[in-house]
Amino acid sequence: MGNRGMEELIPLVNKLQDAFSSIGQACNLDLPQIAVVGGQSAGKSSVLENFVGRDFLPRGSGIVTRRPLVLQLINSSAEWAEFLHCKGKKFTDFDEVRQEIEGETDRVTGANKGISPVPINLRVYSPNVLNLTLIDLPGITKVPVGDQPADIEQQIRDMIMQFITRESCLILAVTPANTDLANSDALKLAKDVDPQGLRTIGVITKLDLMDEGTDARDVLENKLLPLRRGYIGVVNRSQKDIDGRKDIKAALEAERKFFLSHPAYRHMAEKMGTPRLQKMLNQQLTNHIRDTLPAFRSKLQSQLLALDKEAEEYRGYRPDDPSRKTKQLLQMVQQFSVDFEKRIEGSGDQVDTVELSGGAKINRIFHERFPFELVKMECDEKEMRREISYAIKNIHGIRTGLFTPDMAFEAIVKKQVIKLKEPCVKCVDMVIQELINTVRQCSNKLECFPMLREETERIVTSHIRDRESRAKDQVLLLIDIQLSYINTNHEDFIGFGLSVDVIRKGWLTINNISIMKGGAKEYWFVLTAESLSWFKDDEEKEKKYMLPLDNLKVRDVEKSFMSSKHIFCIFNTESRNVYKDNRTLELACDSQDDVDSWKSSLLRAGVESEKTTSTDNFSMDPQLERKVETIRNLVDSYMAIVNKCIRDLMPKTIMHLMINNVKDFINAELLAQLYSAGDQNALMDESQEQAQRRDEVLRTHQALKEALAIIGDISTSTITVPLPPPVDTSWLTFTHLTQSYHHPHLHKAGNS
Repeated sequence: MGNRGMEELIPLVNKLQDAFSSIGQACNLDLPQIAVVGGQSAGKSSVLENFVGRDFLPRGSGIVTRRPLVLQLINSSAEWAEFLHCKGKKFTDFDEVRQEIEGETDRVTGANKGISPVPINLRVYSPNVLNLTLIDLPGITKVPVGDQPADIEQQIRDMIMQFITRESCLILAVTPANTDLANSDALKLAKDVDPQGLRTIGVITKLDLMDEGTDARDVLENKLLPLRRGYIGVVNRSQKDIDGRKDIKAALEAERKFFLSHPAYRHMAEKMGTPRLQKMLNQQLTNHIRDTLPAFRSKLQSQLLALDKEAEEYRGYRPDDPSRKTKQLLQMVQQFSVDFEKRIEGSGDQVDTVELSGGAKINRIFHERFPFELVKMECDEKEMRREISYAIKNIHGIRTGLFTPDMAFEAIVKKQVIKLKEPCVKCVDMVIQELINTVRQCSNKLECFPMLREETERIVTSHIRDRESRAKDQVLLLIDIQLSYINTNHEDFIGFGLSVDVIRKGWLTINNISIMKGGAKEYWFVLTAESLSWFKDDEEKEKKYMLPLDNLKVRDVEKSFMSSKHIFCIFNTESRNVYKDNRTLELACDSQDDVDSWKSSLLRAGVESEKTTSTDNFSMDPQLERKVETIRNLVDSYMAIVNKCIRDLMPKTIMHLMINNVKDFINAELLAQLYSAGDQNALMDESQEQAQRRDEVLRTHQALKEALAIIGDISTSTITVPLPPPVDTSWLTFTHLTQSYHHPHLHKAGNS
């Protein structure tokens, strides 16, 4: 039947599908399905039955097909049917098949004409069929009956669309010959999804029911209302024939006789009838398969290539071979060691672009987190000044000292250095946490051997914990060394010869300059322990004014409605003018943070805020204030040296005592410790998942090889049928013009 190459091709595709189902994968050839679309009682189900050669679909008037029926026809030596919803049960009696379809339809949709988009899957094996997949869809209806919802037409349309919008779906647009073709719902739907007509075949049924003296010759010759793939006429059995049990073989014979004997169709009898439709559909299928095979082959080859190496490893695999276990233990520990080193030291190959590696995170701890923790330790300015003041007073005791005492400086510095212990210990803790996380990530590759993974994690983690105390002792020792000798001869130390030390520089706006003198203006301010000066700009060449800090205080000024600036002002406690004719000097910043920051700098220079009240006899004696400021600056200078030193030594200490040590331990000691930990055989017992994975890889690999061999078998001589040339289908677009058109060859058949 038809060309041999074609007939041989489709069973090969079925073999391909079998090869894939054996490994539980879908063979995604995306074979074309053939959907039968048409109005109610157009003869869709009859067309399908003629393909199968058996009566098995529910019949009757009104809406009979209420769920999509996906019908797979499979060429086979014996004849039987099988439903997906009751797999394994073979139906040999096709009356039972019909009852099962009716029962399964009612089970989902109810008995009273409701519809459902859930398909029924039916496979029919028979020597009399070609390998096709057909979909019987509910007929297009306009008026709801029974339990049907009001939007039944839209529901059916959506259901049909779900199948026919797929590019790989061939559409059989079934129209009875005794209705006006220009009004065909089936052709309209097909035109919507396939405007080029590449996958639409027109099927004209009920040719034998046309009024005497009329025929559909012009339509079947594709002259009247042309489609690119043309029309095929079929003659199905009448309801009377079905009721009288006229079998399909006899019906096909009658159909052939009808075409051969009818004067209008005799000349094209070879191009009409159910067998011709079968052939045409099968050729479409063949063309499609030939087109998709090359891409499919390359996809399979790439999958095979990806599995080759793994399958090769597993092929001669004997899980209980002791020599294999020993070799694998060595390999796994070596792999773990290499992974750990790569994650810590960094590596160019297989760079992770999703998250930071252990080494990168530790680098962040050393150079971002740890310096940040040190900065956080800086104490409250007021508190620090108070401590320095008490230290100076207590060192002088009953006498009044003329010079700033060194001992006060040392006492304050030591207190500050001790505070460094906490961030240093915290830094060690953070590094340890990252090391343990890195060990966990590296041990993920050992998950095939759960015991080995657990034991490796335990040994390395307990070694890290062991080193933790050594590292912390050493870090605390660094701090103790700093405490033991305060080196005031350090080259970076500003020394006691400091006369004027700049506390702060920055731009500020003088707010209370009158409009006459140019209004508010921005200047570059420089604050020292003695004075507040301002310059035209930050080059500090043109000094505008220098204001001594004696008897000055600061207070907040309420932000004005119009201004976006935040303001504070400086005033004299003895009610004198501060600056020229001004009782106050109003200074404006961009944010409240800037205001607070300047106020705290002024406080360091001895200019207090108005609200601050002296407690605990905290004297604001100007001479003492100068001493406090001097020591404050010396402490700052010395602590900067200590911080710099600690920031440099901490990473080095942790690197030496922790990170390098753990790396050496993994390289040199881990294997020996694993051997002494217990039974190596038990360590190398693989997980159940790994055993399943191995079987799956080998099975998939074999199936891929078989599938490629099957594709290789497909003869290249298979004939491809070219696509017919395009035709003018504008008649479908302008159906409103043809609604009233009444062609003499196609007039309605009345009550026939």
